[in-house]
Amino acid sequence: MTFDVPKGATAWFRRELTSPVEIRFTAEAVSSGGAYDRVSDLNCFWMADDPRSPGDLIARPRSGAFADYDTLRTYYVGLGGNSNTSSRFRRYVGNGERPLLPQHDLSAAGDLIVANRPYRIRLIADGSRIEYWRDDRRMFALDDPAPYRRGWFGLRTTWNHMTVRDFSVWTVA
Repeated sequence: MTFDVPKGATAWFRRELTSPVEIRFTAEAVSSGGAYDRVSDLNCFWMADDPRSPGDLIARPRSGAFADYDTLRTYYVGLGGNSNTSSRFRRYVGNGERPLLPQHDLSAAGDLIVANRPYRIRLIADGSRIEYWRDDRRMFALDDPAPYRRGWFGLRTTWNHMTVRDFSVWTVA
């Protein structure tokens, strides 16, 4: 799949997922002189649901504006967000609040995106164990006392050219 978009766009996996689950894919931010080759915003939502329409994520259309996602209950990582100056993990609570813990707000160069470099991403929702891996490094972990046990996966970016391949979903054993 290729994103080459001037604004926000999200691709949603059609099937609802249930915990325990692991989502895997390889993503690469492309920088080769194209109009939207801005290295930024590899955004992932997993176990996403909308409390305003439980069980039907697409019942309420979204414009692609990032604020349209604030009402979701979901786990979220923005890798290379804010023009590739931060990488953040949040647990959206479904009412517009998106709490950010200090240990989930990273800005070192090694926590951002390098252009034209493929990254192997793994997202895990296994009961209370929530994790985000990039290559062989666990970047974010949360022991969630009230885990989201079902929902959808979405991959989002904005003003970006990105390729995604080798997508798979696994039941965690």
